[in-house]
Amino acid sequence: MPLPPGTPRKKAVAAGPGRGARRPPAAEASSRLDQLQTVIVGSLEDDKAENIVTIDLAGRAAFADRMVIATGLADRQIAAMATHLEEKLSEAGLRRVQVEGGAGADWVLIDAGDIVIHLFRPEARSTYALEKMWGRELDEDPSSAA
Repeated sequence: MPLPPGTPRKKAVAAGPGRGARRPPAAEASSRLDQLQTVIVGSLEDDKAENIVTIDLAGRAAFADRMVIATGLADRQIAAMATHLEEKLSEAGLRRVQVEGGAGADWVLIDAGDIVIHLFRPEARSTYALEKMWGRELDEDPSSAA
């Protein structure tokens, strides 16, 4: 049976325990994620994205290890940010970058393997509130917060 497309981590998850691609050592994988995150955040900053947030999903989600969320003020800005991200990630050696949404969309999702990027218009970002859904405060016991 051929391995599913995607990163080594996604291949291992899809293959199940004991099968699939070799996972790189944790330090190597973390270093690569840090490099990609730096490329992503730098590109978003260059494109004047607002309120850039990075969330660590390691151990909390099977689909990715990190999530980056940013806001663009206009459809054209969001489309340009997505195009620039796709180009810069390709230059960084990432072969498969999938973009969902596009021109005229309030929300663009970019799947960069173990990092998922969400580009929102301000209204859509507040509606979906991904920071609240995936933020650290949800991991805390509500009774200890009182």
